Amino acid sequence: MPKRFIYKNVVAWQGEKKGQLTAQDKDSLMVATPPEFRGHPGIWSPEDLFVAAVNGCIMTTFLYFIEQKNIQIASYESEAEGVLEIKDKWLVFSQVNVKPTVVVNTPDQVKQVEDILLQSEKKCLISKSIKAEVTVIPDIKMANQ
Repeated sequence: MPKRFIYKNVVAWQGEKKGQLTAQDKDSLMVATPPEFRGHPGIWSPEDLFVAAVNGCIMTTFLYFIEQKNIQIASYESEAEGVLEIKDKWLVFSQVNVKPTVVVNTPDQVKQVEDILLQSEKKCLISKSIKAEVTVIPDIKMANQ
């Protein structure tokens, strides 16, 4: 496996405070300044994408680990919330809380899945690459309950 990967994208200004984000072989996405900074409602912002990157990374890291342990789950869904605040006169993300709800099939999976979720918090490459504190708050449920 190579030790280095490169990810590219292009953003083209579309007027006002909006741009079209593209990457090879992927759907394009409009990005804009968020409404709280006199931007546009209903369009993904860099702030949204930052929090989404953490959320998606926790999920994909979790899925990698459960695949390695051959654990079959019924479902996974997570909600993420990023806290943007002023520190040292600049706006920064200080915290990202990820709240995954995982439905497991057997009682013996509950502790295993919880441990893997907490490990995913530490091993997610996005979490390890940012300054914001990332916290995973798991909610494990049994299927058919």
